[in-house]
Amino acid sequence: MGPAPRMRCRAFSLWCFLQQKWESTLASFKDPSFQDRVAAAGNARHKALAQLKAKPAPDAAELAAKREAWEAEQLRLAAERTAKREAAARLKAEKAARKAADLEAAKAAAELKAARLKPASPEEMKAARDARYAARKARK
Repeated sequence: MGPAPRMRCRAFSLWCFLQQKWESTLASFKDPSFQDRVAAAGNARHKALAQLKAKPAPDAAELAAKREAWEAEQLRLAAERTAKREAAARLKAEKAARKAADLEAAKAAAELKAARLKPASPEEMKAARDARYAARKARK
């Protein structure tokens, strides 16, 4: 239990009483012999075997029904997994299609921007200048 209190009072006498109780309780469990342990294990084994033998044998029809229910559940789960896999593949394909469309749109936008930034050829510049000149003449 621990070291005894140094005081000689009620606490000390209570401690002594509890110490004696503790030691007397542990005495029976302290060191069982090998034969005692073997006998206890054998008794436990016989008791478990008796309980197992007392259990009624399962009915064949009941086992067949349980087996059918289990198989039906497995089929349902397999169908569910397949549907989930197909949905994931469909989502992946849609995502890839969207990404390809976005890529095409970005490519077209880049081409348009490049066309706008490209300097005009001398013929185009001359035509634009002539058009501006004609517009100015038309305003007068």
